[in-house]
Amino acid sequence: MATTYQLVVIGTGTAAMVAATRVRTAGWRVAVVDFRPFGGTCALRGCDLKKMLVGGATAVDHARRMRGKGVAGEFHIDWPALIAFTRGFTDPIPEKHEERYREKGIDTYHGRARFTGRHTLTVDDGHILEAEHIVIATGAEAAKLGIPGEEHLITNEEFLSLETLPHRIVLVGGGYIAAEFSHIAARAGAKVTILQHGERLLKHFDPDLVDWLMEKFRALGIDMRTRTTVEAIERTETGYRVRATSEGRDVDVDADCIVHAAGRAPALETLELDAAGVAVERGRLKLNEYLQSVSNPAVYAAGDAAQMGPPLTPVSSHDAKVVAANLLEGNRHKPDYSGVPSVAFTIPPISAVGISEAQARRQGIKFRVKSEQASGWFTARQAAEPTYGFKVLIDEASDRVLGAHLVGPHADETINIFALAIRHGLTTAQLKTTMFAYPTAASDLGYML
Repeated sequence: MATTYQLVVIGTGTAAMVAATRVRTAGWRVAVVDFRPFGGTCALRGCDLKKMLVGGATAVDHARRMRGKGVAGEFHIDWPALIAFTRGFTDPIPEKHEERYREKGIDTYHGRARFTGRHTLTVDDGHILEAEHIVIATGAEAAKLGIPGEEHLITNEEFLSLETLPHRIVLVGGGYIAAEFSHIAARAGAKVTILQHGERLLKHFDPDLVDWLMEKFRALGIDMRTRTTVEAIERTETGYRVRATSEGRDVDVDADCIVHAAGRAPALETLELDAAGVAVERGRLKLNEYLQSVSNPAVYAAGDAAQMGPPLTPVSSHDAKVVAANLLEGNRHKPDYSGVPSVAFTIPPISAVGISEAQARRQGIKFRVKSEQASGWFTARQAAEPTYGFKVLIDEASDRVLGAHLVGPHADETINIFALAIRHGLTTAQLKTTMFAYPTAASDLGYML
């Protein structure tokens, strides 16, 4: 016999928590279902853990840069201790999340959910759920590469839980995961190789700033191989061998560990969406501007499962608020992805918000550019960090910031000020009259405009 709800949310990450609690607060009967520990990717298997590893690597890196400048001694990363430190944060999360749902009167189910009709789900623990509305908030998973030996790859989630760090690490792909994990692993003493199909790493960031950052990769001894396509992975007596081609040449790289860093896709495969008449195109849900399925109006999606905006945790929360509002008020709200900042937590970090220089030119916008390698500025010198620079695009007509691109100390924080300016239409004149605490990275902002 089915248990009836007004809303069932599949998933328990950021999007699920926001959507479920907002709708429950309005008096609806709500349930959530997840086959994994409650809490979602970011809190349990992704960004929070990554940032904690980056924190350890950053501390060691800073101390090494300051050696001979008032700091003495040898510093290294104790990998098992660092992993144990992260688990002190993550281990309590599932129980706390489940308790939050219970406190709010939201029913919880453990198991894989699959559609059996337009309004019905079966959970593999035997429960049958019937709902007026269903929100898919299942997040994303490593994209299928379709190569022989793919099963030997470990995911970003598995890397973040390694008890010991392998000596030879190969990362397949050249985006956020490859850039961030390579910086962590290399500073922890691993020999790291990146195999990237494209012409450069971090294609979502400004190419000039990426070039500046590449000096850090080279200084760390990271072997970066672009225009390289992985063809197969084989098991060997001593580990693994990656077989690839690079500009017509065969390339073999031996490894103890191979990390999938070639992108993530919405986690939809086990949902049996056909049973609900939920349309999918090229691995993505077909949604309208309200984050609602175009083929089954009972179904909405949010976050990485929807993949309408950038695959970032704040976007998941934003999507969930939009979906909750549309469920409660009817389809009146659309997501707004303007001014969403993005950061790759390399050391130092690289960040961006708004449009790129290439996009501005394609759109025919009249704009001016302020760009500089600023390694001589106080922010860089006081940290003994030679990589520091920026590129800011300003609309000639309105004097508003179109895009900001930063690399260097505190770029992950300063970019938020530019995000605020873009989202709320602040002019450079307004930004320049703002008094920031000095000396901080934010106090450099006036010189970037």
